[in-house]
Amino acid sequence: MSRRLQAIPAVDRVLADPRARRLEREYSRPVVLDCVRRLLGEWRERIRTGAWDKDIDQDGVAADVLRRLPEFLAIRECPHLRRVINATGIVLHTNLGRAVLPRQAIRAVVSAAQGYSNLEFDLEHGARGSRHSHVAALLQELTGAEAAAVVNNNAAAVLLTISALAAQTEVVVSRGQQVEIGGSFRIPDIVRQSGAALVEVGTTNKTKISDYREAIGEKTGALLHIHTSNFRVVGFTQAVSLPELAELGRDKDLPVISDLGSGSLVGTESLGASDEPTVQACVQAGVDVVTFSGDKLLGGPQAGIIVGRKRYIDKIKAHPLARVVRTDKLTLAALEAVLRLYKQQRHWEEIPTLQALFADEDELYRRAQELAEALKRSLAQDASVQVRPDLSEAGGGSLPGIQFSGWAVVIAPKRPPAQDLQRKLREQPLPVIARVHKDQLFLNVRTLLPGDSEAVSEAVNAAMGAGDQP
Repeated sequence: MSRRLQAIPAVDRVLADPRARRLEREYSRPVVLDCVRRLLGEWRERIRTGAWDKDIDQDGVAADVLRRLPEFLAIRECPHLRRVINATGIVLHTNLGRAVLPRQAIRAVVSAAQGYSNLEFDLEHGARGSRHSHVAALLQELTGAEAAAVVNNNAAAVLLTISALAAQTEVVVSRGQQVEIGGSFRIPDIVRQSGAALVEVGTTNKTKISDYREAIGEKTGALLHIHTSNFRVVGFTQAVSLPELAELGRDKDLPVISDLGSGSLVGTESLGASDEPTVQACVQAGVDVVTFSGDKLLGGPQAGIIVGRKRYIDKIKAHPLARVVRTDKLTLAALEAVLRLYKQQRHWEEIPTLQALFADEDELYRRAQELAEALKRSLAQDASVQVRPDLSEAGGGSLPGIQFSGWAVVIAPKRPPAQDLQRKLREQPLPVIARVHKDQLFLNVRTLLPGDSEAVSEAVNAAMGAGDQP
């Protein structure tokens, strides 16, 4: 062992090689130095543990380190947050970043990021401006609301709204609407954090307008409606409609706040979601303040959007918490671009989320067949490849309980097992995220973007070819 350990070359000897010097120009000397030390350390560990029991010389170890160094550097220096291919069929996959931005939004983000911007500067008057102004007029036009504001996510929108309009008062809400948002954020906790006290009315499955009316007292500050966007109560149920609740609010001079959660500007009846209200419908129903997400059914960046009556939106903007949860210039640039697509009636053809949700089933089948044929040619000896019906979901807490029929390419590998293939796909330079069921790998084409099929094919071939590697 002592003789073999002496065969490990000095770090400087490896760094003196022209191949290492070229890598230094790309990654910097400290980074290359660290990786060389780690690779030489691996050799020492293999010798000490007996994993390597053959004779070796310094030239051999140096050659191995230099051979592995480029890939080792590429993996270590790869950005931690990076693009992946979504082959799960879940359109708004929270773990994968939810909505994919349209190309117009991406260009807007790049433009805002590469220089200064008029984020809070009024170009017309040469004075300080408001960051809300970049999207407020668009949101008013699209939703029919009197005013609008944007914060960093919808939980913040709800917290800010209740803090500004109902702090130190009682907020009345139906017991059946006590939802928990992803990550264990619960509506009761958000209301409590705002400084308001929650008053539950009705039962889990039934709430009547009389329940709200009887709960209103001197301490009541607002009526809160939470759309159950991430679950459904079915069976013997009764709920108060938004027009009813809005009428009660007007009668009692109390603001009615509706948290839509997903928040769509287009009808989703064709997807089987006839009870998913649009933002416009909520405004038309007379709701005073409506909050919803930007990165769900809207198909934009993560944001909390607040629309409603000007008297309330002005109070929300003026609240101290508004600065804490304000959104940045990149989000506003992306959101404005997405909203303009709706205004121009180009949302169906340009917004990836809508394209995926409303995709034609025949088109999905054609795309699945093309991918399957490419994989059959390359994997003929290693796996069976089929096109099968597969179900998709909206994801992100949107359209709960609704599944869309579609198609997937299903791979049954001879080796490695499907679980290993799934892992190897995640380890590719452009990771592919797929599902495994009954030792078969499912690649649902609904969530593949233009150009993804070719990348998936390359990744699968590389992963299958890596089956014999340690």
